[in-house]
Parts: sequence; C-alpha cells; structure tokens
Amino acid sequence: MVRAKKSVGLVFVVAVLALGLGSTAYAVDFDAYVVGDVAAWMLNNDTGAAVTGIHIEFDQEVTITGKVEIGGLLPALGGPTGTAFDFNGGSLVAGGTLILEWQPADAKPTYILWMNGERAAGKPYFTSVAQLGFLFGQGIVHLREANPEALAAAFAQFFADNAEYLTQVSQSLGMSLQDSLMPIIMSAPAEGIQNFFNTIVGMLGVTSLEDLLQGAVDFSALLTVLGL
Repeated sequence: MVRAKKSVGLVFVVAVLALGLGSTAYAVDFDAYVVGDVAAWMLNNDTGAAVTGIHIEFDQEVTITGKVEIGGLLPALGGPTGTAFDFNGGSLVAGGTLILEWQPADAKPTYILWMNGERAAGKPYFTSVAQLGFLFGQGIVHLREANPEALAAAFAQFFADNAEYLTQVSQSLGMSLQDSLMPIIMSAPAEGIQNFFNTIVGMLGVTSLEDLLQGAVDFSALLTVLGL
C-alpha cells in the first residue's frame, strides 16, 4: 500500500543538509509519458550512487496506479492517494530507474528528491518560484552556519554579476540594496530570508521559475553555492 503524506516538513529539512556542501551529484533525471488517462515518469537515479528512497510531490491530488523499479526496490510508505509520497527503506542502484504511474494524467510533479535514509541524495527537482524561495531561505541559513565565508563570497559575486541592475534598484529605493540585504542574510531566520526573496521577485514582476532564472537578475552564484 502507498500512504499519502500531507505534511512532510522533515523532508524539506533533511533536503537542506545537501545544500551548500559541495555535492557533485546530478539533478533529478526523468522521462515523462502520457498513455490515455495515465501519466508515467521514468525517474532515473543519476546521483552517482545507490539510494534508499525518493520523495515526490504533485501539483494536485493523484492516485498512484503503478510502480516498477529497475535495479532495486523502494517500498511505499503509505496509501495510493494524496499530493505527496515517500518510497523509502530499500535500495535502488546507481543508474537504476523508478517507473511511477498516476491518475489524473494532467497532474505533474512539482518537487522530487532522491534520499539516502533521512538525508538528501543529489539536487532537488522543483518547478515553482515559491519552492525556490523556500530552498533559498533554508539553504542560506544552513550555509551561514556551515560555511559563512562561502556564503559571503557567493553574495559578493551575486552583487558583482548584477551590479548595473541592482544599482538602479538601489537608486529607486533610495538606499543601498546590498547594505540592506546582507544584515538580513547574515541574521534573519529562513522565513525572513524567504520573505525578502519574495519581495525581490515581486519587484521583478515574474511569476514562473523559467522567467525568473532567465530574467534580469543572474542568480547563478547563489544557485551554485546552495547546490541548486
């Protein structure tokens, strides 16, 4: 049986353990198909090592109708219907594949993370600006405790990469954005950083993750240091 988990805050917490630690793993790799009224994703373990499980969330409630592992076994931790699922406690070899089928076919995963026990394995797959803001907040707090020098260097590069644009923003605000931002980054809780991120995104006027990452602000220095 597959039991849906409506609240999986623990997974987000353990996901942060993988951020900012210099991981060389790859992002989640998948092949997506729709056959009739059933969607199927082939989730390929490209983390470079065996994993014990996977966490997956959807943009709407789904019913899991099929699960096949190639190269191992990932036991389901709950029932077949819900918005978030965990398959953990077994093993899937490096390069192995989990084939997952669900209905309705128009439902799409919004967050995927390979797991090793309670720790993240590899980089998370995510699809929304809100999820990026959450990961930024959690990852920055973790990194400033684990490696504050790396965090400071990444933000210095971020401001250098976006000097012209951020200078214009600072002028429009009547204050230095860098001088205002860094005390928040170095002291605020994750929720405060996430709220600041949302404010900046709101100023940019973008709503999709693609538009944000391809827009006026270059986030690459921060994405790299946070392992995203």
